[in-house]
Amino acid sequence: MRGAERPGVKRAAGHFVKAVVAMPATVLALATAAAPAESQQPAPSRPGAAATADVPTARAVRADAPPAIDGRDTDAVWATAPAITAFRVFDPSEDGDPSMPTEARVAYDDRHLYVFVRMFDPRPDSIVSLLGRRDVKVPGDHVKIVIDSYHDRRTAFEFAVNPAGVKRDYSVYDDVVEDASWDAVWDVATRIDSLGWTAEFAIPLSQLRYPRADAHTFGLQVARDIGRLNERIAWPLYRRSVRGFVSQAGDLTGLVGLGSPRRLEVTPYAVTRNGARATPGGFGRRQDVTGGADLKYGITSNLTLDATVNPDFGQVEADPAQINLTAFETFLPERRPFFLEGTGMFGFGDFSQLFYSRRIGRSPQLGGLVADPYAHVPGSSTILGAAKLTGRVAGGTSLGALGAVTGRESVGTLTVEPRTAYGVVRLRRDFAGGQRDLGVLVTAVSRDVDSLTATFLRRRAVVAGVDGRTRVAQKYELGAQLAASRVTGTPGLNGSIARTQRSGVHYYHRPDAGLEYDTTRTSLVGVSTELRAEKVEGTFRYAARYLYQGAGFETNDLGYLQRADWQWGVLEASYRSTRPRAFWRTTSAYLNQWLEYTAAGIPNSNSLESGWNVQLLSGRTASVNAWATQLFPSYCDRCAFGGPAVRRSPTANVLVNLAEDSRKSVVPAFAAIYTTADDGRSSRWRVRPYVMVRSRSDLSWELGTRYERTRNNTQYVTTRGRIGADTTHYVFAHLDQHLLSFTARLNYTMSPRLSLQLYAEPFVAAGTFFALRELSDTPRAAAYDDRFRPTTLSGVPGFNAKQFRSNAVVRWEYRPGSTLYVVWQQARDQSELDPGSFEAARDYRNLFGARPDNTVLIKGSYWLSF
Repeated sequence: MRGAERPGVKRAAGHFVKAVVAMPATVLALATAAAPAESQQPAPSRPGAAATADVPTARAVRADAPPAIDGRDTDAVWATAPAITAFRVFDPSEDGDPSMPTEARVAYDDRHLYVFVRMFDPRPDSIVSLLGRRDVKVPGDHVKIVIDSYHDRRTAFEFAVNPAGVKRDYSVYDDVVEDASWDAVWDVATRIDSLGWTAEFAIPLSQLRYPRADAHTFGLQVARDIGRLNERIAWPLYRRSVRGFVSQAGDLTGLVGLGSPRRLEVTPYAVTRNGARATPGGFGRRQDVTGGADLKYGITSNLTLDATVNPDFGQVEADPAQINLTAFETFLPERRPFFLEGTGMFGFGDFSQLFYSRRIGRSPQLGGLVADPYAHVPGSSTILGAAKLTGRVAGGTSLGALGAVTGRESVGTLTVEPRTAYGVVRLRRDFAGGQRDLGVLVTAVSRDVDSLTATFLRRRAVVAGVDGRTRVAQKYELGAQLAASRVTGTPGLNGSIARTQRSGVHYYHRPDAGLEYDTTRTSLVGVSTELRAEKVEGTFRYAARYLYQGAGFETNDLGYLQRADWQWGVLEASYRSTRPRAFWRTTSAYLNQWLEYTAAGIPNSNSLESGWNVQLLSGRTASVNAWATQLFPSYCDRCAFGGPAVRRSPTANVLVNLAEDSRKSVVPAFAAIYTTADDGRSSRWRVRPYVMVRSRSDLSWELGTRYERTRNNTQYVTTRGRIGADTTHYVFAHLDQHLLSFTARLNYTMSPRLSLQLYAEPFVAAGTFFALRELSDTPRAAAYDDRFRPTTLSGVPGFNAKQFRSNAVVRWEYRPGSTLYVVWQQARDQSELDPGSFEAARDYRNLFGARPDNTVLIKGSYWLSF
């Protein structure tokens, strides 16, 4: 149940939300004050071009009447629009002659941009046309339109379709990164005829972003896949040896008098959910009915506000099962549409993740304090509301701002997650036509903690960073970032700041850390920096990177950070072919060397790694990766979970991946890894066979399994005594672990708008501990056995964790932008039986004999545009 909300909580959260909402306006004012009046800026030339005049150009014509979107070129406008014909092959060869001609034409009116593409094919009966759900690229023929409406050579929108009418759309940022979560409302019609096939697009201008101007020039790229030939062509020529593809687009001119359509979209939805609930007398059912709404509003032609009230993510696929016996938090990818769309804007550097949206609506952090086994602990914190502002303002400045508030979660009178407000603001300014940029990112978290939660959770957290990059002579790029963090909370041995210092991210109290562990602190401050230099064009590329994170750096309130007190450096070199040779269609290879140190300079780890990837002329793929670690003396400062650093032993690893041509109806794949370590005392091997089958053009299924056997002779078990005392014992053991899981998926697409998806994953992991010992007084000894000594501890229990997750989702887009979901989810968990013992048949019988937790959910949304 939810506890009563105190007025003070509402005031605190309200003030914070007002501040978050005010930040974008303040930042926007600062960004525009020094910028020229809003207008379309000249775009830079394409990579390698001497001047903008070298950019291939196409011209759009104004349509007197909108064409009928039927896949036919019989409308009058298509007879007057100039044809784009200079398509070139970019895969497998670079700058080759296409096997078949392609023509594209572009038109527009006050509301839409229209594109008609004719893809000639002398064998129309051989065109590969498969059904699939939206945003999934199935094998076969495709055509894709890339529109850089800002004309900044950095961002774009993509609209793609195959002959069966299966749509895909993406937003693109940083010239190369595609965000598949972006879903626009647009129309397309396809036809297969005697000449080949056609695609006719109608893209509402309200779905694009562009500055206000009398005339516009958009970036444009048209790409075609010829499935049976495994050939890809584009206008203008796209070079895979050059980093990025938006910057290689041509210019689309003739766009005069484009209006600024009002962009207000509202999607209200209702959800009914029926799920199980534990009670002292057994299990009962609970029926919930909720509602909410998503809003998208175009503040200007290039600034968009997204908001959600009481969002529901019940149709989202469950996270995969995992066993984590390390000191580091497991990273879980974002799956919720609201937080997925546009999150690329909030990226910072190459390795620092200052914004990790899974923190918003996270599982209650203090659920483990609930003693009542029948009490219901929410699986996630309720998101009361969230808003996101994204776009581009004058002078080439990109803006992103997000604010969210989650409610107080309680079990009886115990607060398991306080009401929390989150905010993040991101600014990035382009210079020199996109050749350089400078950015700023700020995150803030405020929790309304009570006397109990204040001893566990930090009250405030702020992180601020600046990053930038610059191109040098087109082929080279330099980048840097600097960030600082400050968290505040309660002092004392059991205060939140002391707990932060003792956490696996920091381990201030580690005996040989050389850090000041201070229980009187009420705040913790740290810095991070990242430097990189790389060659980004050509078949041969190389890079050098360096990362530093101070001991006090802390971002986990709204970011993701596995560890602080860390330095990391790497040298990389890679090669990628640009045309078929000998027996391969494409091939690539790489070699890198990396080193890790603590912030104080203690060697932490090192590795030498190489790999080779190849696609054969037949379409089959293979890769081999091999790496060796601890070639030089290094010491693990996290292996003893707060204990002294332990010398690492060398390891050797090899990974192999094999797969059939993805165009075939049956595509088997196989992956295997083998690791040996600790002078042969430890090892790991894993096999993952997988098969994908397309039984019909509208039906596909996948089935795979994973079996892993781990023998880890240096597995941490527990610490006896107080860390830092002379009597402390850090106990290790030999872990013998089996892991067996299966993954099954079925996709049945009745039409491009109606689909059924089934997903199921049973998982069993069992392990036993033996050969217990503890760290000796010389954990850094060169000889492995000298690092340990006998221990009096015995009888450490093993584990046998079983989990089953499945869901079935029917998705029907009954009108553009409006969707009905019917979802069935089942979960089973069982860990009490047979700890430390693994028998596959027995364990899976026990798993499927466990009580199922079934949930049925129906969600309907209706898209409104004003």
